[in-house]
Amino acid sequence: MLFPQPLIQGRLIQRYKRFLADVELGSGEIVTAHCANPGAMLGLKAPGSRVWLSVSDSPTRKLRHSWEVVEADFGRGPEYVGVNTAHPNGIVAQAIAEGFFPEFAAWPRLRREVKYGAASRVDILLERDDGPPCYVEVKNVHMMRRPGLAEFPDSVTARGAKHLGELANMVSAGARAVMVYLIQMEADAFSLAADIDPAYAAAFAKAHAAGVEAIAVTCEVTPEGITVSGRAPMIQASS
Repeated sequence: MLFPQPLIQGRLIQRYKRFLADVELGSGEIVTAHCANPGAMLGLKAPGSRVWLSVSDSPTRKLRHSWEVVEADFGRGPEYVGVNTAHPNGIVAQAIAEGFFPEFAAWPRLRREVKYGAASRVDILLERDDGPPCYVEVKNVHMMRRPGLAEFPDSVTARGAKHLGELANMVSAGARAVMVYLIQMEADAFSLAADIDPAYAAAFAKAHAAGVEAIAVTCEVTPEGITVSGRAPMIQASS
């Protein structure tokens, strides 16, 4: 995924009210940017951090700027991290279309945000003529408390636990279901943060036992774009 227009650089002043961030641009102007990220953003919101914003020309938007990328140091040196949770579904869909996931090669058709289960929507539904569909749920990952180890979630997510139950139901009905954890940075491994949300970790264990699969993938993040770059092995959950 390439950003449609060049991002502008600034310094983070503060992130507050979950969805707002004040940023000082290179010109000295201070702008309030939309932060499309409901999580705790641990390690990503230190005042003074270098950040990159996109700019919208839409006359209907209250905030023209959106926070896209931050430079963070998780003990391995400065690196770019994608923070906009509106992008992962599209990034994964593009990677599927480009053949990055051999697991999905048997499903030639892709639809997004399809209703299923009990008032839920699956992020990606893969379909074919000669077999059951494949349900793909995408979760954004951007937390790293130990160098090289990406973790999810960074805050309690009852909605995420619900999705795991819905996917398990689809497997019971004969479909395939896969969780894709999109790590918006480079990482050596991936784990669930059971100490932050034990209910989610328990829901994952139950869903996995029911046949829900899991894949963790890393990204190359730059101020120009975000591209799926590799795989991260999943290790035992932190507790």
